[in-house]
Amino acid sequence: MILTIFNFSLSFMLTLLVFFLAYSLASRATPNREKSTPFECGFDSKNKARVPFSTRFFLLAVIFLVFDIEIALLMPLPLIMSSFMTSASLLASVFFFIILILGLVHEWNEGSLNWSL
Repeated sequence: MILTIFNFSLSFMLTLLVFFLAYSLASRATPNREKSTPFECGFDSKNKARVPFSTRFFLLAVIFLVFDIEIALLMPLPLIMSSFMTSASLLASVFFFIILILGLVHEWNEGSLNWSL
């Protein structure tokens, strides 16, 4: 019990020390006016700095990230299947593949995977 309290207090103190060091190193003594202004290369900005963002590109990027994460989840599947082949692991992997295929078919039918407008 005492060892647990000691470990908790030590980890708490170490966390506070790291936060204090990060705060003290990140603070600046005097803010500089030149460094806080945006960098414009000496030219006056004539147009808006922000351009409209394509939601179609954003949707495609999100779909890519989702499929990328799914691939990362599928990578250890052969190792799991070779280690212990149970009916529960086989059923879970088949269920996961079915969900992936249904999602791909839905996005294909919706037209989210089309590159052309």
